[in-house]
Amino acid sequence: MTDYGILAPAWAATGAADLVDDEALLTAMLATEVALAEAQAELGVIPAGAAVAIRAAAVPAHIDPAALAAGVRDTANPVVAFVAELTAAVRSVDPSAAEYVHRGSTSQDILDTALTLLCAATMDRILDDLTTCANKLAEHAQRHRDTPMAGRTLTQHAVPVTFGLKAATWLHLVLDATERVRRARAELPVSLGGAAGTLAAYHQYALDTDDPTDATLRLPALVAARLGLAEPVLPWHQIRTPLADVAASLMITTGALGKLAADVLVLSRTEIGEVSEEHAPGRGASSAMPQKHNPVFATLVATAARQLPPIAVVLFGSMVVEDERSSGGWHAEWQPLRECLRIAAGAAANAVRLTETLQVQPEAMATNLRMTRGAIVSERVNAVLAPLLGKANAKRLLADVTAAVERDGADVADLLAIALQDAGVTGLDLTGLFDPSGYTGISGPLVDRALQRFASVIKENA
Repeated sequence: MTDYGILAPAWAATGAADLVDDEALLTAMLATEVALAEAQAELGVIPAGAAVAIRAAAVPAHIDPAALAAGVRDTANPVVAFVAELTAAVRSVDPSAAEYVHRGSTSQDILDTALTLLCAATMDRILDDLTTCANKLAEHAQRHRDTPMAGRTLTQHAVPVTFGLKAATWLHLVLDATERVRRARAELPVSLGGAAGTLAAYHQYALDTDDPTDATLRLPALVAARLGLAEPVLPWHQIRTPLADVAASLMITTGALGKLAADVLVLSRTEIGEVSEEHAPGRGASSAMPQKHNPVFATLVATAARQLPPIAVVLFGSMVVEDERSSGGWHAEWQPLRECLRIAAGAAANAVRLTETLQVQPEAMATNLRMTRGAIVSERVNAVLAPLLGKANAKRLLADVTAAVERDGADVADLLAIALQDAGVTGLDLTGLFDPSGYTGISGPLVDRALQRFASVIKENA
């Protein structure tokens, strides 16, 4: 049966699964064999007509995925059965071309290249979604550059910040992810090494060309160009850095988007209400409580951020492989890589919906700023009073005043005015001193710096 993702909220209904499912893998394997044949024909290693026949026969309908899955039990990889089925399909098109299928190649060449093609397609879509997220977050940062809100540390009100700076922080993380995914995507290599990474069979079949060594060395670049991949310096059967780089970039992506989701989940709590996801019929509904509007997209992104890292660890562990090609290490990568790709792609797609539907409530932010009755600017007041009373005395005085506020429900400014009068300190503008919007540091210029980076990373690379 088809896996629709009923128990996979991180990617369900986002289209991420289609990018890496068995059909996509089969299509990528066929594309790899076609690119190999056409490159070999260009080099004079196989007849041009053979490459034409291989392309004509390389149709998914000619390959039985169930037979490939059964073949895994016999050979520990799907490529052996795949090559047999492709060869039969080519024979039906042109019997003389059948012997040129998979010429000089090995299973790992085909499967690794196909997997990098799945990585490339998925990472391209992730990059598109990250760009959309960055654009929406830049809009929020610019619009709310100077909108004050309570900054929170260790779950408690700390000092005022601006929502623009919070949005700029999310933007900065998305740009971090964008740069890492972009770099890992650009470096995805084709895999051609032959049986033990020496390209020996490729070289053997090129002996009838004018320069067999040159033809063999050029082959990876020609295949890579046809597939939109990079040319590797060396065959990478036992050098698993490319997939570790993919895993690292995807972990950064879900971690960055997870921070955004975590903040939205906190700020959308009923008692805080500073942001919310846009209400839509049925979205965020509860099966039991009709009043609920649960934050859906933030929940889905947070799910992905928690799921991906432990799965990605398998790809890092698979770097430690024995010999020129491993037994078990290579095989262990396949399913975790697929899951990482679809989780990250699902997270990026859901983050787009989150940023597009995010509702900002400045009025709630203003209300919450008043919740501690002025204590949120105690750091500022302490800095002003320290030269007048001494640092230790000023801090002790404010601690006493804020404790009295918590006990009696008065405003800090009112109790402080009495305390300062008793201490003989006069002439302070306590009204201005307790205005939270006057104590957001250089939040505005910091937002501007984030927007400058946004223009550099996104707009200049568009």
